[in-house]
Amino acid sequence: MTSTGAEQAKPGFFRELIGVIVPALLIAVGIQTFLFQPFRIPSGSMRETLLVGDYLFVSKFSYGYSRHSFPFSLAPISGRILASPPQRGDVVVFRLPRDTSQDYIKRVIGLPGDTIQVRHSALYINGEPVKRERIDDFIDKETSPPSRIERWRETLPNGVSYDTLNISDDEPLDNTPVYRVPPGHYFMMGDNRDDSADSRVLSEVGYVPFENLVGRAQIIFFSIAHGAGAWEVWRWPQDLRLRRMFTWIR
Repeated sequence: MTSTGAEQAKPGFFRELIGVIVPALLIAVGIQTFLFQPFRIPSGSMRETLLVGDYLFVSKFSYGYSRHSFPFSLAPISGRILASPPQRGDVVVFRLPRDTSQDYIKRVIGLPGDTIQVRHSALYINGEPVKRERIDDFIDKETSPPSRIERWRETLPNGVSYDTLNISDDEPLDNTPVYRVPPGHYFMMGDNRDDSADSRVLSEVGYVPFENLVGRAQIIFFSIAHGAGAWEVWRWPQDLRLRRMFTWIR
């Protein structure tokens, strides 16, 4: 009797388990597709705004939805629906135009129709220099010994301000030709200006189509230094960056 009862209970148990797991998976996919998706920063191209080991949420609804909003870009969508264009200065995750399987994160610098140029590390938009002022050096505490890098406060024409890093005025991307942003495209740059493959490199990134935008970076919810993974809890006491957690991205 006991054995028969156990056998009768098994189908009900698995049905209940599936009934819990499937809705949970659908909710998780729905949240990541339509609301917020987590990302981890793997490189230093956006220092100091974003550091290697920062984990952040990207709002998927900020610019509407394209096929790249969905897992594996499988949705049969042409262009964007519920579209809202990004603002100059937004920090954006986008699909790399030449390889849409790769996600990049940069700052929107140029809008459709703009001209963009860099002269001796200074940014020009539509022929006008972008306001910038020298501030305290950025101290990279994850090098041994800690290193110092020039830091500048840049203010775009719409009033958005952020900090950029500059190694020197003679790096390969410190003097560029004039770029003219095509209709329906955006010009992206990293805040770590001398260590960022971005729209200045036309063969690698170039102009980013509106439909390639995945979402706007909103908040850092976790951060850990020295290449540690979030799952390496034994490294948390030494490597957690508590001051960066739950900070808004600007």
